[in-house]
Amino acid sequence: MRSTAGNAQLALLLEVAATPKPGNVDRHRGLADLRFAHFMAGAVGAREGLEMAADGAAVGPAFERAVEKMAAQEGGNTQFGALLLLVPLVRAAREDLSRPVAESVARGTTVDDAASFYRAFEHVDVAVGDPPDDMAALDVRRGADAVPAVEARGVTLFDVMDRSVPGDDVAREWVRGFDRSFAAAERLAAADGPISNRTAAVFLSLLAERPDTLVATRHDEATARAVTDRAATLHDADALETDPEAVDSFADDLVDRGINPGTTADVTAAGLFIVLEHGAVDV
Repeated sequence: MRSTAGNAQLALLLEVAATPKPGNVDRHRGLADLRFAHFMAGAVGAREGLEMAADGAAVGPAFERAVEKMAAQEGGNTQFGALLLLVPLVRAAREDLSRPVAESVARGTTVDDAASFYRAFEHVDVAVGDPPDDMAALDVRRGADAVPAVEARGVTLFDVMDRSVPGDDVAREWVRGFDRSFAAAERLAAADGPISNRTAAVFLSLLAERPDTLVATRHDEATARAVTDRAATLHDADALETDPEAVDSFADDLVDRGINPGTTADVTAAGLFIVLEHGAVDV
């Protein structure tokens, strides 16, 4: 029987292995500076931080350790957003992996957790938008240099997430009780076929219903909306079953254009962890 940390690590591996996931790295596609092997190595490295969370460590230090070890491969940032979802979910699983408990874990984070979160940015480059003027001192891109301002203002990690919405749908998961993560888990459990096929289908369904905030940050909201509209057309046509070549073409097109719906992949990974931890799928 796998441990909770083992299920979280497996979720990272299953997410990257599933194909097609338009615009994301999978076992058939890589990006300009990120390859399948980088994600595999990142998942292996993240295990130490995931085990810390499973053993009861605070969310911030566990997340920082997971990111530090994840980044110990040549690709750099492979799963920062996914880990920001997985670590509190793993911590919640010590009591009960449910939305109320996960929300309680998120809301119970501290200033020290926020400081660890900022220090995690020392290990990787993460695409984020510009903060409001009144939050310039708390810009996450400052990394550890922002920690004195975090401590002086008494900002908790949940506060950081709350102030990042709208604009960051990983943060939105924290604020909304991980609603899309649990919805993804329900879809994975209800779907048919091998877990890789289920994962690809759930990814497409998530992309079809909400523009990806990483795409909006790196490109613009119009591009993010266009990607979602195209995903919705394919999803509504059940194209993974009826016209898989159209989905493959969509996937190749996004990769060629450098459009990466990475936030949707993060939510997919969180859903995979939940469904694995609940024992609702066999792998």
